[in-house]
Amino acid sequence: MLRNYKIFYQLYNFFYKSKLQHNLAHYKRFGIAKSYFSSVSSEDFKNIKSPVNLYDAKDSFIEMPKDPNFNSLGENVKSALLPWSKNGYVILDQFFNSAEIEAFNTEVENLISTKKAKFKNDKIMFAIHDSKLLTSAGNHTKVHTILEVLLGKRVELFQSINFLKGSQQRTHSDSIHMTTFPYGNMIAIWIALEDINADCGPLHYYPGSHKLPFVFNRHFGNVGSKHKLGDQTYGAYEDCIETLVKKHSLKKKVFLAKKGDLLIWHSNLLHGGEKVNKPNSTRKSMVFHYYTNDAICFHEITQRPSLKMNLI
Repeated sequence: MLRNYKIFYQLYNFFYKSKLQHNLAHYKRFGIAKSYFSSVSSEDFKNIKSPVNLYDAKDSFIEMPKDPNFNSLGENVKSALLPWSKNGYVILDQFFNSAEIEAFNTEVENLISTKKAKFKNDKIMFAIHDSKLLTSAGNHTKVHTILEVLLGKRVELFQSINFLKGSQQRTHSDSIHMTTFPYGNMIAIWIALEDINADCGPLHYYPGSHKLPFVFNRHFGNVGSKHKLGDQTYGAYEDCIETLVKKHSLKKKVFLAKKGDLLIWHSNLLHGGEKVNKPNSTRKSMVFHYYTNDAICFHEITQRPSLKMNLI
Protein backbone atom coordinates (compact mmCIF):
# COMPACT_ATOMS: atom_id res chain seq x y z
CA MET A 1 0.00 0.00 0.00
CA LEU A 2 2.91 2.37 0.72
CA ARG A 3 3.86 2.25 -2.96
CA ASN A 4 0.61 4.06 -3.77
CA TYR A 5 1.85 7.16 -1.95
CA LYS A 6 4.32 9.63 -3.42
CA ILE A 7 6.06 10.11 -0.08
CA PHE A 8 7.32 6.53 -0.31
CA TYR A 9 9.32 7.37 -3.44
CA GLN A 10 10.35 10.81 -2.21
CA LEU A 11 11.94 9.30 0.91
CA TYR A 12 13.76 6.79 -1.28
CA ASN A 13 14.88 9.53 -3.66
CA PHE A 14 16.20 11.69 -0.82
CA PHE A 15 19.26 9.44 -0.41
CA TYR A 16 20.22 9.58 -4.11
CA LYS A 17 20.98 13.25 -4.67
CA SER A 18 24.06 12.59 -6.81
CA LYS A 19 21.99 10.42 -9.17
CA LEU A 20 18.98 12.76 -9.30
CA GLN A 21 20.31 16.31 -9.33
CA HIS A 22 20.66 16.19 -13.15
CA ASN A 23 17.07 17.47 -13.40
CA LEU A 24 17.55 20.57 -11.23
CA ALA A 25 19.04 22.89 -13.87
CA HIS A 26 16.29 21.90 -16.32
CA TYR A 27 13.55 22.52 -13.72
CA LYS A 28 14.95 26.01 -13.31
CA ARG A 29 15.12 26.53 -17.08
CA PHE A 30 11.39 25.82 -17.39
CA GLY A 31 10.39 27.69 -14.23
CA ILE A 32 9.49 24.54 -12.27
CA ALA A 33 9.97 24.76 -8.48
CA LYS A 34 11.04 21.24 -7.43
CA SER A 35 13.60 19.52 -5.26
CA TYR A 36 15.74 16.73 -6.68
CA PHE A 37 13.68 14.16 -4.73
CA SER A 38 10.23 15.52 -5.65
CA SER A 39 7.66 13.55 -7.62
CA VAL A 40 7.42 14.62 -11.25
CA SER A 41 4.98 13.80 -14.04
CA SER A 42 3.59 15.20 -17.27
CA GLU A 43 1.05 17.13 -15.16
CA ASP A 44 3.88 19.47 -14.13
CA PHE A 45 4.30 20.58 -17.76
CA LYS A 46 0.67 20.84 -18.89
CA ASN A 47 0.89 24.61 -19.27
CA ILE A 48 4.38 24.72 -20.80
CA LYS A 49 4.83 24.37 -24.54
CA SER A 50 7.23 21.55 -25.27
CA PRO A 51 10.02 22.44 -27.72
CA VAL A 52 9.92 20.02 -30.67
CA ASN A 53 12.94 18.15 -31.98
CA LEU A 54 14.07 19.05 -35.50
CA TYR A 55 12.88 15.93 -37.32
CA ASP A 56 9.57 15.87 -35.47
CA ALA A 57 8.93 19.35 -36.87
CA LYS A 58 10.62 19.13 -40.27
CA ASP A 59 11.20 16.45 -42.89
CA SER A 60 14.39 14.46 -42.32
CA PHE A 61 14.62 13.79 -46.07
CA ILE A 62 15.18 17.51 -46.59
CA GLU A 63 16.95 18.60 -43.42
CA MET A 64 19.20 15.67 -42.50
CA PRO A 65 21.62 16.01 -45.46
CA LYS A 66 22.53 19.47 -44.08
CA ASP A 67 24.11 17.84 -41.01
CA PRO A 68 27.89 17.26 -41.37
CA ASN A 69 27.68 14.28 -38.99
CA PHE A 70 25.07 12.69 -41.24
CA ASN A 71 27.36 13.09 -44.22
CA SER A 72 30.20 11.36 -42.36
CA LEU A 73 28.20 8.10 -42.33
CA GLY A 74 28.26 5.41 -45.00
CA GLU A 75 25.77 5.46 -47.85
CA ASN A 76 23.79 2.47 -46.57
CA VAL A 77 23.36 4.08 -43.17
CA LYS A 78 22.42 7.46 -44.64
CA SER A 79 19.72 5.97 -46.84
CA ALA A 80 18.29 4.10 -43.84
CA LEU A 81 18.16 7.26 -41.70
CA LEU A 82 16.49 9.57 -44.21
CA PRO A 83 12.87 8.37 -43.67
CA TRP A 84 13.10 8.92 -39.88
CA SER A 85 10.49 11.70 -39.80
CA LYS A 86 7.99 9.55 -41.68
CA ASN A 87 8.63 6.14 -40.10
CA GLY A 88 9.97 6.76 -36.59
CA TYR A 89 12.35 3.81 -36.85
CA VAL A 90 15.53 2.71 -38.64
CA ILE A 91 16.78 -0.80 -39.45
CA LEU A 92 20.51 -1.32 -39.99
CA ASP A 93 21.28 -4.81 -41.29
CA GLN A 94 24.23 -6.70 -39.78
CA PHE A 95 25.42 -3.64 -37.86
CA PHE A 96 27.33 -5.84 -35.43
CA ASN A 97 29.43 -8.67 -36.83
CA SER A 98 29.34 -12.35 -35.76
CA ALA A 99 32.38 -12.05 -33.50
CA GLU A 100 30.86 -9.09 -31.64
CA ILE A 101 27.53 -10.88 -31.21
CA GLU A 102 29.27 -14.01 -29.94
CA ALA A 103 31.15 -11.92 -27.39
CA PHE A 104 27.92 -10.26 -26.22
CA ASN A 105 26.20 -13.65 -25.81
CA THR A 106 29.15 -15.08 -23.90
CA GLU A 107 29.15 -12.07 -21.60
CA VAL A 108 25.43 -12.46 -20.88
CA GLU A 109 25.89 -16.17 -20.12
CA ASN A 110 28.71 -15.34 -17.72
CA LEU A 111 26.64 -12.68 -15.95
CA ILE A 112 23.89 -15.25 -15.41
CA SER A 113 26.10 -18.18 -14.40
CA THR A 114 28.14 -16.12 -11.92
CA LYS A 115 25.01 -14.33 -10.65
CA LYS A 116 26.87 -11.07 -11.09
CA ALA A 117 23.76 -9.51 -12.63
CA LYS A 118 20.18 -9.97 -11.51
CA PHE A 119 18.49 -12.41 -13.89
CA LYS A 120 14.70 -12.42 -13.52
CA ASN A 121 11.79 -13.32 -15.81
CA ASP A 122 14.17 -14.34 -18.62
CA LYS A 123 15.88 -10.96 -18.74
CA ILE A 124 18.62 -8.88 -17.14
CA MET A 125 17.93 -5.25 -16.30
CA PHE A 126 20.84 -2.78 -16.30
CA ALA A 127 23.62 -5.22 -17.24
CA ILE A 128 25.58 -2.08 -18.16
CA HIS A 129 26.17 -1.62 -14.43
CA ASP A 130 27.96 -4.97 -14.31
CA SER A 131 29.72 -5.32 -17.66
CA LYS A 132 32.33 -3.16 -19.36
CA LEU A 133 31.75 -5.02 -22.61
CA LEU A 134 28.01 -4.39 -22.73
CA THR A 135 28.53 -0.78 -21.69
CA SER A 136 30.97 -0.37 -24.59
CA ALA A 137 28.35 -1.84 -26.93
CA GLY A 138 25.81 0.74 -25.80
CA ASN A 139 28.40 3.49 -26.11
CA HIS A 140 29.58 2.34 -29.54
CA THR A 141 30.94 5.46 -31.28
CA LYS A 142 29.01 4.94 -34.51
CA VAL A 143 25.79 4.23 -32.61
CA HIS A 144 26.15 7.50 -30.72
CA THR A 145 26.81 9.41 -33.93
CA ILE A 146 23.69 7.96 -35.53
CA LEU A 147 21.47 8.66 -32.51
CA GLU A 148 22.76 12.20 -32.21
CA VAL A 149 22.04 12.77 -35.89
CA LEU A 150 18.46 11.54 -35.40
CA LEU A 151 17.82 13.69 -32.34
CA GLY A 152 20.07 16.62 -33.19
CA LYS A 153 21.65 16.64 -29.73
CA ARG A 154 23.93 14.68 -27.44
CA VAL A 155 22.62 11.44 -25.95
CA GLU A 156 23.56 9.55 -22.79
CA LEU A 157 23.15 5.81 -22.23
CA PHE A 158 20.62 5.22 -19.45
CA GLN A 159 19.32 1.66 -19.43
CA SER A 160 19.92 -1.79 -20.87
CA ILE A 161 17.72 -4.89 -21.03
CA ASN A 162 18.98 -8.31 -22.12
CA PHE A 163 16.24 -10.72 -23.17
CA LEU A 164 16.65 -14.48 -23.48
CA LYS A 165 13.06 -15.08 -24.59
CA GLY A 166 10.31 -13.10 -26.28
CA SER A 167 8.69 -10.60 -23.92
CA GLN A 168 5.16 -11.01 -25.38
CA GLN A 169 4.60 -7.48 -24.08
CA ARG A 170 1.50 -5.74 -25.38
CA THR A 171 1.93 -2.72 -27.62
CA HIS A 172 3.25 0.35 -25.81
CA SER A 173 5.38 3.48 -26.16
CA ASP A 174 8.57 3.75 -24.14
CA SER A 175 7.55 7.30 -23.25
CA ILE A 176 5.23 5.97 -20.54
CA HIS A 177 8.20 4.29 -18.84
CA MET A 178 11.12 6.62 -19.66
CA THR A 179 9.52 10.01 -20.00
CA THR A 180 11.13 13.34 -20.83
CA PHE A 181 10.33 17.00 -20.97
CA PRO A 182 10.67 18.33 -23.58
CA TYR A 183 8.82 15.32 -24.93
CA GLY A 184 10.50 12.92 -27.36
CA ASN A 185 14.01 13.16 -25.94
CA MET A 186 14.58 9.47 -25.40
CA ILE A 187 15.65 7.03 -28.10
CA ALA A 188 16.23 3.25 -28.11
CA ILE A 189 18.08 0.57 -30.03
CA TRP A 190 17.35 -3.17 -30.20
CA ILE A 191 20.04 -5.65 -31.25
CA ALA A 192 19.33 -9.20 -32.43
CA LEU A 193 21.75 -11.59 -30.71
CA GLU A 194 20.54 -14.50 -32.83
CA ASP A 195 18.36 -15.04 -35.91
CA ILE A 196 14.74 -14.34 -34.98
CA ASN A 197 11.84 -16.33 -36.44
CA ALA A 198 8.06 -15.96 -36.32
CA ASP A 199 7.59 -18.58 -33.59
CA CYS A 200 9.86 -17.15 -30.89
CA GLY A 201 7.91 -13.96 -30.17
CA PRO A 202 9.59 -11.40 -32.44
CA LEU A 203 9.36 -7.68 -31.96
CA HIS A 204 6.50 -5.81 -33.65
CA TYR A 205 6.12 -2.09 -34.32
CA TYR A 206 3.79 0.38 -36.03
CA PRO A 207 5.48 2.63 -38.62
CA GLY A 208 4.50 6.28 -38.25
CA SER A 209 2.87 5.78 -34.84
CA HIS A 210 5.44 8.13 -33.28
CA LYS A 211 3.41 10.99 -34.79
CA LEU A 212 0.45 10.27 -32.50
CA PRO A 213 0.08 12.41 -29.37
CA PHE A 214 2.00 11.10 -26.36
CA VAL A 215 -0.14 9.05 -23.98
CA PHE A 216 0.33 9.99 -20.33
CA ASN A 217 -1.41 9.25 -17.02
CA ARG A 218 -4.24 11.69 -17.70
CA HIS A 219 -5.23 9.82 -20.83
CA PHE A 220 -6.18 6.66 -18.93
CA GLY A 221 -7.40 8.16 -15.66
CA ASN A 222 -4.20 7.63 -13.71
CA VAL A 223 -3.19 11.13 -12.55
CA GLY A 224 -3.81 10.57 -8.84
CA SER A 225 -3.67 13.40 -6.30
CA LYS A 226 -1.13 15.63 -4.60
CA HIS A 227 -0.07 12.84 -2.26
CA LYS A 228 -1.15 9.64 -3.98
CA LEU A 229 -0.42 7.96 -7.30
CA GLY A 230 -3.20 7.04 -9.69
CA ASP A 231 -4.96 3.74 -9.04
CA GLN A 232 -5.25 2.45 -12.61
CA THR A 233 -3.41 -0.74 -13.56
CA TYR A 234 -0.81 -0.91 -16.31
CA GLY A 235 -3.38 -2.92 -18.24
CA ALA A 236 -5.51 0.21 -18.46
CA TYR A 237 -2.65 1.95 -20.26
CA GLU A 238 -2.24 -1.00 -22.66
CA ASP A 239 -5.99 -0.96 -23.35
CA CYS A 240 -5.74 2.75 -24.15
CA ILE A 241 -2.94 2.07 -26.65
CA GLU A 242 -4.88 -0.79 -28.23
CA THR A 243 -7.81 1.57 -28.75
CA LEU A 244 -5.51 4.10 -30.44
CA VAL A 245 -4.10 1.46 -32.78
CA LYS A 246 -7.61 0.50 -33.88
CA LYS A 247 -8.84 4.10 -34.12
CA HIS A 248 -6.00 5.08 -36.46
CA SER A 249 -5.99 1.78 -38.39
CA LEU A 250 -2.26 1.42 -37.82
CA LYS A 251 -0.48 -1.31 -39.76
CA LYS A 252 1.79 -3.62 -37.80
CA LYS A 253 5.20 -4.83 -38.94
CA VAL A 254 7.00 -7.81 -37.42
CA PHE A 255 10.79 -7.69 -37.25
CA LEU A 256 12.24 -11.05 -38.30
CA ALA A 257 15.76 -9.95 -37.62
CA LYS A 258 19.03 -11.62 -38.48
CA LYS A 259 21.85 -11.88 -35.96
CA GLY A 260 23.58 -8.51 -35.69
CA ASP A 261 20.68 -6.45 -37.06
CA LEU A 262 19.93 -3.22 -35.23
CA LEU A 263 16.56 -1.48 -34.89
CA ILE A 264 16.37 2.13 -33.70
CA TRP A 265 13.06 3.59 -32.61
CA HIS A 266 11.62 6.97 -31.67
CA SER A 267 10.59 7.38 -28.03
CA ASN A 268 6.91 7.41 -29.04
CA LEU A 269 6.95 4.57 -31.59
CA LEU A 270 4.38 1.95 -30.62
CA HIS A 271 5.91 -1.52 -30.35
CA GLY A 272 5.70 -4.78 -28.42
CA GLY A 273 6.38 -8.51 -28.53
CA GLU A 274 4.53 -11.12 -30.56
CA LYS A 275 3.19 -14.31 -28.98
CA VAL A 276 5.74 -17.09 -28.45
CA ASN A 277 4.34 -19.96 -30.51
CA LYS A 278 7.15 -22.44 -29.89
CA PRO A 279 7.59 -23.23 -26.19
CA ASN A 280 11.14 -22.93 -24.83
CA SER A 281 12.34 -21.07 -27.93
CA THR A 282 14.77 -18.22 -27.34
CA ARG A 283 14.79 -14.66 -28.64
CA LYS A 284 18.16 -13.40 -27.52
CA SER A 285 18.32 -9.65 -27.87
CA MET A 286 19.70 -6.54 -26.22
CA VAL A 287 18.03 -3.16 -25.80
CA PHE A 288 19.64 0.17 -24.91
CA HIS A 289 17.74 3.32 -23.96
CA TYR A 290 19.24 6.80 -24.13
CA TYR A 291 18.18 10.21 -22.84
CA THR A 292 19.32 13.48 -24.38
CA ASN A 293 21.50 15.59 -22.13
CA ASP A 294 19.11 18.56 -22.06
CA ALA A 295 15.88 16.88 -20.89
CA ILE A 296 14.08 16.39 -17.60
CA CYS A 297 13.97 12.59 -17.18
CA PHE A 298 11.33 10.73 -15.21
CA HIS A 299 8.97 7.75 -15.07
CA GLU A 300 5.42 8.84 -15.78
CA ILE A 301 3.45 6.04 -14.11
CA THR A 302 5.29 6.09 -10.77
CA GLN A 303 6.06 9.83 -11.08
CA ARG A 304 9.69 9.29 -10.09
CA PRO A 305 12.67 11.22 -11.45
CA SER A 306 15.11 8.92 -13.26
CA LEU A 307 18.22 7.77 -11.43
CA LYS A 308 21.30 8.31 -13.59
CA MET A 309 23.84 5.74 -12.43
CA ASN A 310 27.57 5.74 -13.10
CA LEU A 311 28.39 3.21 -15.82
CA ILE A 312 31.34 0.83 -15.85
